[in-house]
Amino acid sequence: MKIIGINGSPRKNGNSAAMLEAALAGAREQRAETERIDLFDLDYSGCHSCFACKRLGGESYGRCAQRDALTEVLDKVLDADALILSAPLYFGEMPGAVRNFLERLWFPAQQYAKNYASAYKKRVKVGLIYTMNLPSEAMYQDVITRHKQNFGMLLGKTEVVTAVDTLQYDDYSLYASELFDGEAKKLRHETVFPEDCAKAFEMGKRLAKN
Repeated sequence: MKIIGINGSPRKNGNSAAMLEAALAGAREQRAETERIDLFDLDYSGCHSCFACKRLGGESYGRCAQRDALTEVLDKVLDADALILSAPLYFGEMPGAVRNFLERLWFPAQQYAKNYASAYKKRVKVGLIYTMNLPSEAMYQDVITRHKQNFGMLLGKTEVVTAVDTLQYDDYSLYASELFDGEAKKLRHETVFPEDCAKAFEMGKRLAKN
């Protein structure tokens, strides 16, 4: 069992990364082989709309034709048994680096077939982790639903874990952040965030089961 973990946050040790590490630890408990990839370490772009992935009989049919730092990552994801993607929500969406990754993962699979069949013959299970500094009532559920639908249709069975009202700064007094109670944020990070990580851990365990 091989699981690829994608950190879609610019922070390598932030909330999204911590949730991802928890999920990968859960997978390893089930004896899965895991690999973590930090998207912000890579130099790549989004879809170029070249349509080579849709050219019938073409060399790149069903695969992204672009060749850059993301090419190997896409190959690893499609060869894996499961993908875990963890990222924060900024202004109601994942960061641009994640959006570029999703374009190049999703678009080659979309055949425009009447039955919405995927060009990817192998199904890859997916775990999505979303973190957000706002409270749960502000969660962009429509975004999560859309992502889950796309992954489910194009890649494989998908489940979601979220963490809200997360800690951004060690010292809130140093930043423009009057909307937030820094001490309350710290307390939640110490008491609730470990529970969020535990949920990610359990998701990793589930994804690692045959």
